Amino acid sequence: MAELSAGRRAWDALRKGWTALPVSVRVLIVYVLARVVTTLFFAAADAASGPSSRFGVNPGIAGLATGWDGQWYWFAALNGYPAELPRTDDGLVAENQWAFMPVYAYLSQVVGFALGSWPAGAIAVSLTAGYLACLVLYRMLRLRGDDAMAMWTVVFFAAGPLAALFQVAYAESLFLLFLFLALWLVMRRRFGWLYVLVPTMGFTRPGVLAFSLFLALYGVARWFARKRDPLPARQIVHIVALGLLAAVVGFSWQVIAAVVTGDPTAYLATELAWRRNWLPGWNGAFVPFDGFVLGADFWFSTWGLPGWLGIVALVVIVAGVAALLLFEPHVKRLGVELRLWAASYLVYLFAVFFPQSSIFRLLVPLSPLWGAAAMPRSSWWRSGVLAVCLLAQWWWIHNMYALGNTYWQIP
Repeated sequence: MAELSAGRRAWDALRKGWTALPVSVRVLIVYVLARVVTTLFFAAADAASGPSSRFGVNPGIAGLATGWDGQWYWFAALNGYPAELPRTDDGLVAENQWAFMPVYAYLSQVVGFALGSWPAGAIAVSLTAGYLACLVLYRMLRLRGDDAMAMWTVVFFAAGPLAALFQVAYAESLFLLFLFLALWLVMRRRFGWLYVLVPTMGFTRPGVLAFSLFLALYGVARWFARKRDPLPARQIVHIVALGLLAAVVGFSWQVIAAVVTGDPTAYLATELAWRRNWLPGWNGAFVPFDGFVLGADFWFSTWGLPGWLGIVALVVIVAGVAALLLFEPHVKRLGVELRLWAASYLVYLFAVFFPQSSIFRLLVPLSPLWGAAAMPRSSWWRSGVLAVCLLAQWWWIHNMYALGNTYWQIP
């Protein structure tokens, strides 16, 4: 009994010592531990990578980190954006760097000057932005729950299934930092810095059009709630102006690509070049919401199932996600802002994306929803969620990097 009491006192002292640390230090400890685990997973992937992998035999952790989209950002930083679009043998627009926004590519180049190479700069930017994104995520969720809930949200985010993105040359970490800052500012109703964040976010990674939709829905929600939650005229002006700014920024890259190349379809044709890899022989134009319909038929046919069943599954998934955002108690406690962001981003994906293996990566901007998983206070529940996160992370790294050699193994 005395040993049990001593153990409990030691645990209480450890917990008090932990909570006494500054939030920035606690988040840093969580983040560093998560990065150590991810590095071990990458080391295992490097050891398991064989001649059949797209990365070859033992490419090294740095080789894995700069693969796939990382190569495109690197190429854009070194060569800029083409004034003449490359073409396939069939005369169609080929894959090119117009599909990749400039902020991450060039910021990594600047940092890389100090560190000796673009890859070093890119990984440094991703790692640093990832830590800062964790810190902002804590502040954001602290507005909706206690310290433990907010910290466990950070744990799930930092060690989540797609946590490898914090250590590769992808723009996701930087985009998430800007996005979380923007959502946090909206939650606190401090709109001034958004005039800087929205353009920066928009030229880091596609997705700012979803933020425009979010602001529109947020403005409507605030309008209908104005009797119990006053909506000053100054905030109305900010919400409308920022929503319009986000829309303009969201379409501006298409305009820039059109002006530079002389082809008004340059950006969309570039994006569709990737879709043709999944749908050989398909030469259609971009039609909003068409991608998921095509994808449902493609995947179910690939699996040997009727294409119409894919449409049914798509309807069921959309209805289920809508019900989750509308009615699930823990999600509702996250507040109207995070729920509206999730809905807006999912509508955006549904409108523009063709569902393929990268869908998991493209869902990462929904990470504030980890707060709903962190709300139950059961240590068994939280430990179980963390275990699932780590298992899924290992599976993703192993398949996308160690074994990646086929169409569904694209990170």
